[in-house]
This record gives sequence, C-alpha cells and structure tokens, in this order.
Amino acid sequence: MITIVDYNAGNLRSVKRACDAVGIESSVSSTASEVAKAERIIFPGIGHARTTMETLLHSGLVDALNAARERGTPILGICVGAQLMLDGSDEGPVEGLHWIAGRTRLLQPADPALKVPHIGWNEVHVLRPHPLLASIADGDRAYFVHGYYLDPRDKANRYADSDYGGTFCCAIGHANVFATQFHPEKSGRVGLSVLENFAKWDGATC
Repeated sequence: MITIVDYNAGNLRSVKRACDAVGIESSVSSTASEVAKAERIIFPGIGHARTTMETLLHSGLVDALNAARERGTPILGICVGAQLMLDGSDEGPVEGLHWIAGRTRLLQPADPALKVPHIGWNEVHVLRPHPLLASIADGDRAYFVHGYYLDPRDKANRYADSDYGGTFCCAIGHANVFATQFHPEKSGRVGLSVLENFAKWDGATC
C-alpha cells in the first residue's frame, strides 16, 4: 500500500488515478500517524514551497515524514515534494527537510523567449542507474510544471537531467528517498513506469 501525503495542495487525485491505472493500491492521508507508519510514501506537489512547509509543520507531517525516512520507508517526491527534500528553497525563502544536501533554485533559461514557469514535455536524460528509472530510455519525454529546479550539492545524488534554456537536474535520490521534478502522474507511459517501479522498490539504490 502506498500512502499519498495530503497537505491541502498538490495534485493528489491525479497521483491516485495514475496509481489506480496501473493497479497500484494507494490511499490519500493527511494524518501524521498514518504517514509515519506507511509502507511506502508519495510526497506529491504543485504549489508554493513556503506555504507547503508551513502546512507540513503545522500538521505534524514533517515529524511523520522524518520518522518514515529514518526507518527506511521508500519515499517518492514529486515537484514541490522533491524540492523540499533539499536543505532549502529560494521560493520563500524556506528551509527544507535536509534529506539531500543542496538547494532549490529559480529557473532562469538562457533564452529570454522561454517562459517561466516551464510547462510542457521535455526529454529526460538518465545519468546513472536507479531502480525507479529502470524503464526509462535516455531521451524519453516527461511532463513538467515548475519555476524552480533541484540543485543537489553532491553529483552522486543527481540521477537525471533535462534542458530548458540550459541543463537542470530533474531527478535526485539518496538511500530510501527518490524524487523527480517532472510529474510521473502526467507523463504517460514513462511516468507510469516510475510509479510501477516505485511500488516494487525496497528502498535500496542498487
């Protein structure tokens, strides 16, 4: 069973429908005690990083997410959920969960004709193997909606890149945590394969 974290924002129903589409059992919960003991967790996101973190702190979900991570629960972050796994975000600014060293930074394409936020399909370039990316071929396309991007400090935490007027990181991971800037639930076959792989993942990176 996958628990999808509800923090009064994000695209919860889309994530739930995507899980249903590939036969993955899932539930949506905003209850800290349920999240803390979940078998697997999806931390989704569409929204503002600072508002999201304030809601998580107020609801006790920060402690619940930290407890789950510390006991080795596989966790998948999406978009804002991914961004808050880093030390902090320039969208606020706001302090993150400190799960992966680095920061979320403003997307600033070199081409001024490219609009921010970046909305649409872009190629994903896998940099190193990970169980969740096992079904993605280099150059497969995924769907993005974001004005900020992931900037991990250690290259070993960087699993995939994309390009929008310059290269940016679109997938990060460490131990039992993995996260994507793109939206698996909106990315067709490519995204559904990430969710299917997550449902089988034991939290190990190899």
